[in-house]
Amino acid sequence: MIMRAAHRLTRLQYSLSWTWIGQLFIVLLLRPLLKTSSASSSPPHPTCPAISDSHLFISRYAQRLSPGPAARAQCSTDAQSREGNPLLRYDEGLPSFRSIEVGHVVPGIHKIVGDFEKGLEVLETQYEALGDDISWSKVSDPLERLEAPFEYGWGVVNHLNAVKNSQELREAHQQVQPLVVKATSKVTQSKPLYQAIKNLNGSDASLDTIQLRILKSAIRQARLGGVELTGVTKERFNEIRLRLATIATKFSNNVLDATKAFSLTLTEKKDVDGLPVSLLQQMAAGANPDKPDPENGPWKVTLDLPCFEPFMKHSTNRELREKLYKAYITRASHGDNDNTDIIQEIRTLRKEKAEILGYSNYAEMSLSTKMAANVDNVWSLIHGLRDKSKEAAQRDLKQLQDFASSQGFDGKIQLWDAAFWSERQREHLFKFNDEDLRPYFPLPHVLEGMFKLTSFLFNVQIKPADGDAETWHDDVRFFNVHNETGEHIASFYLDPYTRPAEKRGGAWMNVCFGKSELLNRKPVAYLVCNQTPPLKDKPSLMTFREVETLFHEFGHGLQHMLTTVPYAGAAGINNVEWDAVELPSQFMENWMYDAGTMKTVSGHYQTGDMLPGALFDQLVKARKYMAGSAMLRQLYFSAMDIELHTSTDHWMDVMRRVADEYTIMKPLQEDRFPCAFQHIFASGYAAGYYSYKWAEVMAADAFSAFEEVGLDNRESVAQVGRRFRDTILALGGGTHPQDVFKKFRGRDASPEPLLKTYGLV
Repeated sequence: MIMRAAHRLTRLQYSLSWTWIGQLFIVLLLRPLLKTSSASSSPPHPTCPAISDSHLFISRYAQRLSPGPAARAQCSTDAQSREGNPLLRYDEGLPSFRSIEVGHVVPGIHKIVGDFEKGLEVLETQYEALGDDISWSKVSDPLERLEAPFEYGWGVVNHLNAVKNSQELREAHQQVQPLVVKATSKVTQSKPLYQAIKNLNGSDASLDTIQLRILKSAIRQARLGGVELTGVTKERFNEIRLRLATIATKFSNNVLDATKAFSLTLTEKKDVDGLPVSLLQQMAAGANPDKPDPENGPWKVTLDLPCFEPFMKHSTNRELREKLYKAYITRASHGDNDNTDIIQEIRTLRKEKAEILGYSNYAEMSLSTKMAANVDNVWSLIHGLRDKSKEAAQRDLKQLQDFASSQGFDGKIQLWDAAFWSERQREHLFKFNDEDLRPYFPLPHVLEGMFKLTSFLFNVQIKPADGDAETWHDDVRFFNVHNETGEHIASFYLDPYTRPAEKRGGAWMNVCFGKSELLNRKPVAYLVCNQTPPLKDKPSLMTFREVETLFHEFGHGLQHMLTTVPYAGAAGINNVEWDAVELPSQFMENWMYDAGTMKTVSGHYQTGDMLPGALFDQLVKARKYMAGSAMLRQLYFSAMDIELHTSTDHWMDVMRRVADEYTIMKPLQEDRFPCAFQHIFASGYAAGYYSYKWAEVMAADAFSAFEEVGLDNRESVAQVGRRFRDTILALGGGTHPQDVFKKFRGRDASPEPLLKTYGLV
């Protein structure tokens, strides 16, 4: 269906949940930003880091995406033919990643856009001639066929821009992006298409409930896309859309470049005191890739999350922690990569766009398509959780200060001390740290356990199919999903490891192909993480957080792959309200705290022993450690997001005002973290960051259905799992998420299970 959305990061960069009109714009432009994941790092969500990294090719396939003969052929006839350009072979199966070159992008997208616009003109003539002879097959099916080459070609380009980024690819992407924006504007504002959809919706045609929901969404998105605008107002609206797309890309690139630009090379052992061996190995490899020396150095520390986060937790050098922290919170706020003014421009343009469409502010417009429906309901959620978490966060800080003082720390804990002393207190209370867990989570064993859990809960089988599909890097794997009868129903790629030189930071699920009965296509997903890579004779040993992230993104993938909706416009994550998209992903994270799941997921990389029961018990207890602080932090981001999109005050004034209410340790005067807040300025979470908590309420309540029957009662758990698959995972955007949840749970979601999970009841 032509305006269907794709999921994304997220924990990413998630661009999801809309249908037909207006959605093609989202799908094609924001698709690479689905960091689902539940995405986060410093601003975003705890399991989907939204940090961006660099852009140079280093793999053995660099020449495949670097300027060569194909670059010189950008305007050639060959590069605009199916035989000469893999981006045009949308109907020949999975993408030929090894054959795609940067030089294919510009001529390929020119060809795709030109064909799309010509096809749209033909369809508009056909729609105008329909009269009373109108049906789903005459309105929807031609649109879906027309959209397929567009979504395929531009989707592949966006995907490679995220995982195989280079300056050449970035420039090609920027060159053709305006073409894509203008083409999507034509379809979102097509009056013949809009009229055909309205006529079909009001006709006597035999339509099922899913089709009616798709049509209703399409009409709403057409209006939001400017279909009813005329004259200079329409021209200004389209100028805003193009400008927003351009500066959102600029915002993201600035974060990428600013993150990469900072590094410190350490040569003294005292500067790496306290750092775990795994981090020393990583830093030594960064400083000297050819001959890393983890014991004697040098060591390179960066703002890349797999380096930054453990450094802040374990470095005993307080001066270095302060320096690194201040570099992190001021990323993309100065010099050539400054997003300070871009933020203001984005906010101004969004407000103007909303006002053109009749809304008082951008938040009001954004929420018109979400479960929350209005700003008051969002504030109700935020305030309710704030009241439960703020007092707990205040206790957390006092206890942390007391603990640090008892350990000989003289002074007041500062922001660059919090992670360090929190980790020391956690080790003291629960007798373990992240490094103690790593050996029990080698990626191959984690995957095996995750697939066993999926098979048990949802009655599907996941089988390796490496070699059946071309990949963009040697580390990428490919899997097939089979149903209970053995039928192949879906597939997914897994790109697990960090590659700072070419791959964006964070983690996300993205769509390669969506389910389409019309096009006879099975769903195919991209699952992308940025976890610790293998080192010499060791497999990738994952932190517990990295395991949670993998489960999170796999939850998104399951909703995409296990859909039973026959129409592309509502299959999987398409047409799902934005604030419900995180339900399956956050639901899957809960299984990491189930003893039975831990027995299958964990296995020491040397001995095969599962995580000891006593250590698992401590891990479960630690889930509640400083939970009030963690929740208040997420509410801080959510509240700031809403304020930024309802207030006209300068963004720095908004940040300080919100911080006064939602932080216990106040931000530094130089704090500019919104300059790197990609979720709301370069992704699909503008006036929607609250969605993480909104969906987490539903996810915790959904998991409590399994707890109620007893997690050890395998037969009953399996029955609840089938019900979860047949509702949450299967029904996609064909049914309103509130109704889907009721089908599964028998009632509306309650916040009590979430508060209980974190000990905040």
